[in-house]
Order: sequence, then C-alpha cells, then structure tokens
Amino acid sequence: MRAVIVDCAIYRDGRRTDGPADFSDALEEARATGDAFLWIGLHEPTEKEFELVSSEFGLHPLAVEDALAAHQRPKLEVYDDSLFAVIKPVLYDHESDTVSTDELMVFIGDSFVVTVRHGEAAPLAAVRRRLESEADVLKHGPTAVLYAISDAVVDHYIDVAGELQVDLEELETEVFAPSVTGDSKNTAARIYTFKRQVLEFRRATVPLAAPMARLASAGVPFVREQSQPFFRDVQDHLTRANEQVEGLDRLLSDILSAHLAQMGVRQNDDMRKISAWAAMAAVPTMVAGIYGMNFTHMPELKWAWAYPAVILLMAGVVLGLYRQFKRRGWL
Repeated sequence: MRAVIVDCAIYRDGRRTDGPADFSDALEEARATGDAFLWIGLHEPTEKEFELVSSEFGLHPLAVEDALAAHQRPKLEVYDDSLFAVIKPVLYDHESDTVSTDELMVFIGDSFVVTVRHGEAAPLAAVRRRLESEADVLKHGPTAVLYAISDAVVDHYIDVAGELQVDLEELETEVFAPSVTGDSKNTAARIYTFKRQVLEFRRATVPLAAPMARLASAGVPFVREQSQPFFRDVQDHLTRANEQVEGLDRLLSDILSAHLAQMGVRQNDDMRKISAWAAMAAVPTMVAGIYGMNFTHMPELKWAWAYPAVILLMAGVVLGLYRQFKRRGWL
C-alpha cells in the first residue's frame, strides 16, 4: 500500500496535523473529533490494493469499479455515504504539439477525501501545497479539496486551449501561404491530426459541464452551500474553455474545407494547362497525319512552296492557340 499511497494527512481547521501512520487509525481519529478530515491520495492502485481502502471508507462498489478501470467520462455520482467525481486533466506536449488526457477520481465523504490518479497529468501535488498554504479555504473541509482540484484542472484547460490556438494560427498561415510547391497531402494530414487533438480535448472538457453545473446548484450531498459560488466560478471558466475548443473545431473544419477547395482549384488549373498543350499539339499532328497519307492525287505535292507553307500554317495555328489560351489564363 505504501507504494500507491502518494500522501495521507489529517486536516483540522485548515491546518495539516500529525496523525497515525495507518490510514485506518487516521480516519478513525478524524471522525472522532468531528472537525477534521482525512485526505489520502493514491496512484494507479490495483484491485487488491484498493480493496482495503474501499472497505475502510465504505465506498460504493460501482464507484470503486470505475476508479480502478479508468477510461471514464467526466461525471458526478451521488451515493449514500460518498460523492464520486471523475475529472480528466489534460497534458499538452510542446515538443510533439499533442494533447493527452489522464484521469482523476475523487471520493468525498463526511470526514474524508480519497483521490485516485491515473497518469501523470493530474496536478494533485500542486493543489495540496496550495491548499495547505490557504487555511481559510481548506477549513471548509472535503468540499474545498474538490473545488481546488476542479479549479486547477479547468484553469489548465484554458492554458492548453491557448497553446492550441497558437498552433492553429501557424497551421492557418501554412495552408493559406502562396506556395506552389507545398505538399498538399502532408498539409491535409496535419489538419486531420490537429482535429484529432481537439477531439481528445473536447472529450475532457465538454462532459465536465454537467457535473460542474450540478455542484454549483443546491441539494448536492457532502457539498456545503457556502461553496456553491466557488463552483460557479469554475463553471464559468469551464464554459470559456468549451467555447474556445468549439471555436478551434469550427476553424479547423473551415481550414480543411478551404484547403480542399484550394486543391480543387490547383487541379483545375493543371487540367486546363494539359488541355491547352494537348490542343496545340493536336493541330500539327492532324495536318502532318493528313499529309502522311499516300494519296496519288494531291496537287500541292508538286508545288515547290507546299512544304514551307504547311509548316508555317501549323506554326501559325499553334501560335494563335497559344495566345488565345494565354489571354484566357489557361497557360
């Protein structure tokens, strides 16, 4: 268990206090005093490792199953003895310009908070340090922990959305740059890959709107009424992040449509050029083909200027076609 327990502490009146090393004894002490709560953080526990925690804290079997299996949508579930929330932190890799999501499960009861982290993107260590330096917030109990985690994750959503906006502007410049040697296939692949990153981002942000709206309203067990304005603030930030990601998705669709239209225009230009050159080549081919036929009665064959005249005729027609196609923009 010590391998998966990241941190375990009792908080009383907004201050971290020394308690028993065993979390079972620590939970009993927190419940005995009535003005304290236990916060235990776990990292990717196995079913056997989590079994002791779930039985000690009285966690619901369905919530335990979700916490162990991961790959859950953001949600909020209310059970008899606890509140279960799933949040998906987002990680942006600057080197590869990719977005990845991890999962964070939060159990809240009358005197405890249990956090289960999957992956490395969850900012729990920073949240715990910040809360321990803000006793006025931490003294509100387990609700303050859920608020601080939600606030940190949603604020990072806005940061990631800003990074994606910068990448989108670079991609937009590349697509609309006046370049005839650009690799259209590679550009289309980049747009599609970018759209996949935005989709991964949306899977974390959009489903979280309903849980935040529920936490911001009244009637949610284990959530103090005084904390509702704080969750409304998180909800406002989440709405801003969702608006940004929706805007990114729409712009990407527009950029992809514009890129495909550009490819169609280039293909039409190429076809017109090919058709123009084919038409100019067809005239001398036709004339030479006629004169290449072995007919006996062709009077012009005995005319001394027949050959130069035919050559000049073919050159004149080709030149006339060239000027006509050039004037119409086909060449």
